[in-house]
Amino acid sequence: MQKLRRMQKLKRSRNPCQRLYISQLRSSLVQSDTRGFLSDNSVHLAVGAEQIDLLDKACFGRPVRTVEKNKLWFQLSFEEAFYLSYSLKCLNIDGSGDTSPQNDVELWHYMQSQKQTFPCLYKAYSYLRMKNWVVRSGAQYGVDFIVYRHHPARVHSEYGVLILSDGDDNDLNRRSRVWSDIHCTTRLLGSVAKILLVLYVNKNGANNESPLCLANYSVEERTITRWSPEQCRKKKCSPCSLSMIQEPGNTPSYGHNKLYQM
Repeated sequence: MQKLRRMQKLKRSRNPCQRLYISQLRSSLVQSDTRGFLSDNSVHLAVGAEQIDLLDKACFGRPVRTVEKNKLWFQLSFEEAFYLSYSLKCLNIDGSGDTSPQNDVELWHYMQSQKQTFPCLYKAYSYLRMKNWVVRSGAQYGVDFIVYRHHPARVHSEYGVLILSDGDDNDLNRRSRVWSDIHCTTRLLGSVAKILLVLYVNKNGANNESPLCLANYSVEERTITRWSPEQCRKKKCSPCSLSMIQEPGNTPSYGHNKLYQM
């Protein structure tokens, strides 16, 4: 049986070094006028050794090996690149030919055209970053992101993050719609000491025409864990704890649907 709980709000990670590294990275990218280049579903940067170090410390992207000896390249996901470009205002991104965006809105449209789920994924990514969490790809564990309190070289990640939305983002919402999916995900994450965190992105009627819509989006948090009767008795769990409710058709009901007391 799965147990779903409303979080008191995902706590801000107490990681002052992370803020310092991001500030140093921002200054370095602005001073050097570093430019990113669109490449399929990622963005590539040609950077120096100092910026490679700062990108690693601030936990953005990954280095890419090339045959060019006089250039060092770094690869960013769309979410990472747009965060640096739109939120931190420290990265300009170019394309090739007609695909070269001239402003934030055109860049937003391009990324959305390449990745339908980009608006909700970016909202979740920026939401976690603003809480000072280190956010990395969760593809290895079958989730959207994994998050760390500190640099991944220092600590293990605590949560595997799955993003759902209220819109027509079928690529997001078709996942984990049956209990077998929930069991598989929680068991996989549990085997590597992680908790499943579901972030439900509510668009509140806003469209996706520009990044300004992000201000209208809201994020709701839920953690899903396996429920153990023995552990519950030992910990004397409150009878008012919230549990996931199974609706007709074996479809799990998340935070945006009804929650009932056990």
